[in-house]
Amino acid sequence: MQRRLILVAGAGVWTLPTWAHHGWSNFDADRPIYLEGKAAKVAWRNPHAEVELELASPLKLPGDLAKRAVPPQSAAVDAPSILAKTVLPTRTDKRWELELAPLSRMQAWQVAEIKPGTPLSVVAYTFPGEKGEAIARVEYLFVDGKAYALRSSPA
Repeated sequence: MQRRLILVAGAGVWTLPTWAHHGWSNFDADRPIYLEGKAAKVAWRNPHAEVELELASPLKLPGDLAKRAVPPQSAAVDAPSILAKTVLPTRTDKRWELELAPLSRMQAWQVAEIKPGTPLSVVAYTFPGEKGEAIARVEYLFVDGKAYALRSSPA
């Protein structure tokens, strides 16, 4: 009897982190948004790295965004179309939680660990209608003059 209780309790502990993880299907992939600012907090861990981004003020959509070079590995997700339809968010939050890729993919891309204060910008997806928390799943990360396609692998 005690053994079963321990296993059930252990199973509950292992499932808690899964509830906090957001899958791609929760985000509106038809409306990419642009966010830019500085990393305020960073959690460099699995299931994916997370950055709390303090937005630049005022937030502006770069005129060259649709023409930015992105890695060729992102061709399968139609990078030119995503960049061309990217808009600014309509909500006025000053901080956004960014969900990046799993650490294995970040390491494969050779993304240096982001530290608080690091300037960066992203093209990302948030919840449909921008409802709920200010959370965005990153498609493209622009940091230190480089572009990373976080849904694909570099090889």
